[in-house]
Amino acid sequence: MYYKKNKRWPKGLAAEIDKNVAKLERAMGTKLGDPAKPLLVSVRSGAAISMPGMMNTVLNLGLNDDVIEGIIKKTKNPRFAYDIYRRFIDMFGGVVMGCDHEHFEEVIDAAKKKAKVKLDNELSSEQLKEVVEKYKKVYRKHVGELFPQDGRAQLTHAINAVISSWMIDRAVTYRRLNNITGLLGTAVNVQAMVFGNMGEDCGTGVCFTRNPSTGNKEFYGEFLMNAQGEDVVAGIRTPLPLKKLGRVMPRAYSQLTRLMTRLEKHYKDIQDMEFTIEHKKLYILQTRTGKRTAEAAVRIAVDMVGERLITKEEAVKRVTPEQLERLLHPHFDPGARRNVIAKGLPASPGAAVG
Repeated sequence: MYYKKNKRWPKGLAAEIDKNVAKLERAMGTKLGDPAKPLLVSVRSGAAISMPGMMNTVLNLGLNDDVIEGIIKKTKNPRFAYDIYRRFIDMFGGVVMGCDHEHFEEVIDAAKKKAKVKLDNELSSEQLKEVVEKYKKVYRKHVGELFPQDGRAQLTHAINAVISSWMIDRAVTYRRLNNITGLLGTAVNVQAMVFGNMGEDCGTGVCFTRNPSTGNKEFYGEFLMNAQGEDVVAGIRTPLPLKKLGRVMPRAYSQLTRLMTRLEKHYKDIQDMEFTIEHKKLYILQTRTGKRTAEAAVRIAVDMVGERLITKEEAVKRVTPEQLERLLHPHFDPGARRNVIAKGLPASPGAAVG
């Protein structure tokens, strides 16, 4: 409907969004744009078939100059406040308004160079405050207007950006390559934000209910303390293996593993989950069916029949002809001695060349 109506919302949608934002505000005891009790949200895609990383996401929406002051007052943590603000300006500018991410990257790289540090999380609150001001100038220069201070305007733009990302090249190509047909479009999920970067008792991570490479029945994943979700996948910092969370935060880890087991039993398939810990409290942000290698697909299908989670007929349907074909390619003997000169991920099946 969005595309049929020349990228305009159907009648009644705006009122429905207002109604549900009010519901979210009541549930969280916060309000969009209120410096004393600010509601911050993430705006994410939600197609009926998972398309990991293909479509747009906007985090920390609802921030503006007044809200930042309120967050500093409330958390007594100016470093955290300016960190989420600079992330939001970067993401909103890039994902929603089409301002190239590299313009923001140049600013933060220069700030790290000046401060003589390597990582973003080593910048002080004052240095991040300076980054925020420079990000606003970058936004004004490349977008041609001031950074929006109104939370509702931000939300409208972000919803449109997520709907529009249904038709971006990578999403269209992904659907074609994976033979995903018959979908009408994507949902847009507006979720309250929780923060993994408010201090050392906070963290974020991704996890699988089984090993997606081998299919072994083991909890698998990685996490970072004092970080936001994109830090885990962006390669800025090196994440820690999930098992270490059991030592760092045993209570959150045992709660997480219980939920992993429960969700896998419910969906009867390997789950790929995202989680955040805010001041030792665990939140599950999403779960979806996990991608897996051909070898893992066969092992998981067979094991789940043995565990009486699925029938033999369902197991056969779980393994695609492409996965079987991949398994039948020649493999190196895993026990053979080898002189490793480099490591990488194969882009296509093959024993010697991939």
